[in-house]
Amino acid sequence: MRGGFGLVGPRRVRHVVPAADLDALAVPVGDDGVVIGVDAEGRSAVLGINRPTPYEVTLIGGLWTAQVLALRAAATGARVAVETGRGQVWSGLAQAAGGGQQCVTLHEVGRIPPQGASAGSPVLVVRDCGMRPPRGRVVAGPWQSVLTLLPYLSPTAPRLLQQASLVGVQRVSPDEAEQIGRLMRLPRQAVASLPTLGDGVTLWCTPRDRQFVMTQGTEAETGLLGPARRID
Repeated sequence: MRGGFGLVGPRRVRHVVPAADLDALAVPVGDDGVVIGVDAEGRSAVLGINRPTPYEVTLIGGLWTAQVLALRAAATGARVAVETGRGQVWSGLAQAAGGGQQCVTLHEVGRIPPQGASAGSPVLVVRDCGMRPPRGRVVAGPWQSVLTLLPYLSPTAPRLLQQASLVGVQRVSPDEAEQIGRLMRLPRQAVASLPTLGDGVTLWCTPRDRQFVMTQGTEAETGLLGPARRID
């Protein structure tokens, strides 16, 4: 016995790698976050929602995709606060998520309280407030990301797209595709593909980067939300 330190543990040879051999190591380490689907090569696409810096996401798409993202964020330990004018379409998800723990809460538009986000208790705020969402009382901050859902391109969309850290675009009309292409500086090929995207496919983009992602529901998600769909 050593005073204050307990029993002496077993002695083992240290794991040592010569510096010259480090280049031979290959460790498959991906980004940390929520798996939102697979890319064109079949690799997992991950969205890092829980961040120490403000993170704004705007999704021009369907309710189904926003709800899958909310469920998966809750599964990573985040609290999800939904600001919505159609609580009835979120109530089933709020009751099912968390296995009895209240990790998804619903709030009327304009009445979402401060969430007290922290590194140990990150928050995702989902704003499902229709075509013209008012300016939010609760904004993005450290460990608190905000996802704004727009069913279609609206007069408020340019402002939201410009301030967003990340933009997701699902199937839209050709006219909407042209406007989004100008706002996000998308190449012609990407713009032409937007009106033809299948249900569950999203173009995630910033002014510099873009990636198509297919989101497929798990068995539990499909049982709760139904199959992937663009139109609610």
